Amino acid sequence: MTTWLNMSLQDGASPIMEQLVFFHDHVLMIMLMITTTVSYMMVILIRNKQTSRFMLEGQMIETTWTIAPAIILVFIAMPSLRLLYLMDEVHNPALTLKAVGHQWYWSYEYSDFTKLEFDSYMIPQEEQQESTFRLLDTDNRIVLPMNSPIRLIVTAADVLHSWTIPSLGVKTDATPGRLNQTSFSISRPGILYGQCSEICGANHSFMPITIESVPAKHFINWASKMSE
Repeated sequence: MTTWLNMSLQDGASPIMEQLVFFHDHVLMIMLMITTTVSYMMVILIRNKQTSRFMLEGQMIETTWTIAPAIILVFIAMPSLRLLYLMDEVHNPALTLKAVGHQWYWSYEYSDFTKLEFDSYMIPQEEQQESTFRLLDTDNRIVLPMNSPIRLIVTAADVLHSWTIPSLGVKTDATPGRLNQTSFSISRPGILYGQCSEICGANHSFMPITIESVPAKHFINWASKMSE
């Protein structure tokens, strides 16, 4: 969860999100270096009244400020491309979860089980407890095993939605008549929150997503009880 006055990203709950946070910090340091250098040069040029003809007509400096940005872009592009390939990679999944977006709630189907499916609605404000988060908690949480590759299939029944969990680095569009697929692995136990990230109508902001990450043994017990 993000907290008040928090300027950084959420703590990563998956290996991909941890890599995304690292890449964000990596690019931010490069931007800081460029901003500092350019600002320093601008201040020097404004304050210095002397003019050097070698600087005005020099080909060496022109070659330098052409090659240097190209090298910097390579240092940004290489980890970016690596992350893109890792995010598109679908490993052999231990579990498949299908999410269907409706106006304005989510329904879930565990494809590996016969009778395990449910709808997930936001808890109304008058029914909330002190331990629940306003506009984020649901009546039926998604229970998933930690440290297991999970395949997520997302679609919609009416309009465009977007299934998003920021701490997992997952954001997949739910399109009517189309199945979109992604995969993730949760690296720690806990409760993860997300919301629909597509403007899908009047109650768009009331489509929360709640994931409860548990050990595999607890997940099997929960799935057995739900399938009865």
